[in-house]
Amino acid sequence: MPTSASRLLLLLPTTTYRTQAFVEAATKLAVDLVCASERPSTLEALAPESLVTLDFGDPLASAEAVARFARQRPIDAVVAVDDLTTVVAAAISHRLGLKANSLPAASVTRDKHAMRRCLASAGVSVPRFRLVKLADEPAALAEDVDYPCVLKPLALSASRGVIRANDAREFVIAFRRIAAILERAGTELPDEARRALLVEEFIPGREFALEGLLVGGTLHVLALFDKPDPLDGPFFEETIYVTPSRLPETAQARIAAVTGDACGALGLTEGPIHAELRLNERGPFILEVAARSIGGLCSRTLRFGTGLSLEELIISHALGRPLESLERERRAAGVMMIPIPRAGRLVAVRGVEEAGAVDGIDEVAITMHPGQDVVPLPEGWQYLGFIFARADTPAAVEEALREAHTRLSFDIG
Repeated sequence: MPTSASRLLLLLPTTTYRTQAFVEAATKLAVDLVCASERPSTLEALAPESLVTLDFGDPLASAEAVARFARQRPIDAVVAVDDLTTVVAAAISHRLGLKANSLPAASVTRDKHAMRRCLASAGVSVPRFRLVKLADEPAALAEDVDYPCVLKPLALSASRGVIRANDAREFVIAFRRIAAILERAGTELPDEARRALLVEEFIPGREFALEGLLVGGTLHVLALFDKPDPLDGPFFEETIYVTPSRLPETAQARIAAVTGDACGALGLTEGPIHAELRLNERGPFILEVAARSIGGLCSRTLRFGTGLSLEELIISHALGRPLESLERERRAAGVMMIPIPRAGRLVAVRGVEEAGAVDGIDEVAITMHPGQDVVPLPEGWQYLGFIFARADTPAAVEEALREAHTRLSFDIG
């Protein structure tokens, strides 16, 4: 352990699920922590040395603000906890001369069209795609599309606004529905992301998620998650993740290879990545590569070496500390992101104790509270909570998650 504490800047949007996990990891690693958010904390005046307000929509201004802060309290590393802060983290790191992804690389991961163009030009397998303007007439666009297709916003995450269309009628409906979602999103999105959307080929097959860590441009696979539920639309709500994958080793190697190629094409070199892929007889296709770790509370499924959390691993790498082991624990693990069955106001969640009593279940975490408005996909982006399981085999993990979910009931008014 260093003789003096390293100082870490954590970029924590107010909407993130990740605050507790990263703060706990920093505490375990004896790191001097500075937390930045886009809204002032009520405690900021009492603790100006550890709480900062930044405009996450203006990376360069944020970088200058942190540079001024760092003159008095030098920063050793910057970690973005989710999509909203990856570009800001790159800008700050560049301004401070810290090892991190370049600003162009981080920026391209936040624009689905730019990402597709970059990957396609490098020969990485991606769906066929085109950019369409929201000012265009959807009925005319619908006549010039191959079906089935998928329409998606350029910058939203968690499958928000992603809709499959099987014909021209469904295309027009999806187009208008996404336009309404973008209108409500307002200024949280860049200008281009409010004016256009992506139309791409629907790739049949199974879907997987790869969690990785880039060290000096080399991708280290931390976990490959199976998504056992079919994700064929019309919406693409993710529910169950299970690791290790039950794919043959050769298929896993192909997924790892194409993900490494994608990171190289995008210019990503350092830190966590989360990739989404589809696999069929044509091989693996990249759907997304994000320059951050897995979202929600899902990182609780991952433990490394002698019990290190994913967040501890990310912070240690950012600070340049030795990484003793990147090997995941041997037991199978998984998570169910509890879907919202219908829109309304949450009154109560029942059966939590019964769900937690299922053999193999580690925890049932309900993250929404009574009285909260709940919105399912494609308009929504949150989950009711998370169910975590560990067992000797991936099949047993999946079975435990499904059984626990059946014991929950949701009173939505």
